[in-house]
Amino acid sequence: MPIDKKFLNLFIKVTEKAAIGASKFIGKKDKIAADKGAVDPMRRELNKINMKGTVVIGEGEMDEAPMLYIGEKLGTLNGPDFDIAVDPLEGTKFTANGQPNAFSVLAISEKDCLLSAPDTYMEKIVIGSNLPKNLMDVDYGVEKNIKLLSEAKNKKISDLNACVLKRPRHEKIIRELEKMSVNINYITDGDIAGALSVIGDNPKNDIYYSTGGGPEGVIVAAALSCYGGQIQGRLVLDEDEKVRAKKLGIKDFNKKYNIDDMVKGDVIFCATGVTSGDIANGVKDLGNEFEVNTFVLHKSQNIIKSVKNIYNK
Repeated sequence: MPIDKKFLNLFIKVTEKAAIGASKFIGKKDKIAADKGAVDPMRRELNKINMKGTVVIGEGEMDEAPMLYIGEKLGTLNGPDFDIAVDPLEGTKFTANGQPNAFSVLAISEKDCLLSAPDTYMEKIVIGSNLPKNLMDVDYGVEKNIKLLSEAKNKKISDLNACVLKRPRHEKIIRELEKMSVNINYITDGDIAGALSVIGDNPKNDIYYSTGGGPEGVIVAAALSCYGGQIQGRLVLDEDEKVRAKKLGIKDFNKKYNIDDMVKGDVIFCATGVTSGDIANGVKDLGNEFEVNTFVLHKSQNIIKSVKNIYNK
């Protein structure tokens, strides 16, 4: 069953209010205040919607509030059942330091249609649309994946652009990419923006190759499912996280999740800019008003658009 299009503007408002809340802390060097600035209005707006919403993947468990925690029930509890994947503020560090690419984001699907997993790391490979299904595999290794991508895109390996999160854990990936003369675009944070840099008519990157957040992986999968892009991910779990994963119904800890394993059926994706970046322009304080910009996807309605709205203070 598709999600009724009447919900689209309601969910847009959720990320817009969260972005405005976070924007008050841009450049103030306080990541915790910026995060809370997004979380509180996001929760308030979600609770106004006539739905039975459940956070299936978010920023942590119940004892870590004020985050929107995994298992939290949201909405008026009247109306359809929805799964919610959420990151009230993607780029807390960017917001605190006044840097680009911070935004508020959520993905909504029908009940039992989004992967529910603990807030842990996920190995990820992300590529764009119009490529052979399940082309990449995290177990193939960098060299084989890059060769497959080069053939599928009919591009020389030295013309491929790879986005990599700059972390010591990615040294091996970076060495392999450098050895093959792949162009590397590094990001310091902002897993979602990095992963989504492979989509669109003229994408900045051909592949995103990093281990980042699990929740961000599911949110990216929701956006990619509207575009026809691809992701493969595998959760990185220590012993404690395996216990949490088991409680959420995960039995195979080594499972490789393709897009159809993470997102089923219809989906809505909204990302509102806090600071300007690749996905959306940031919040503009116009004195008596805020101007906000949101990148919106609704799979069943074939909606891919950017929306600008004004809110009175």
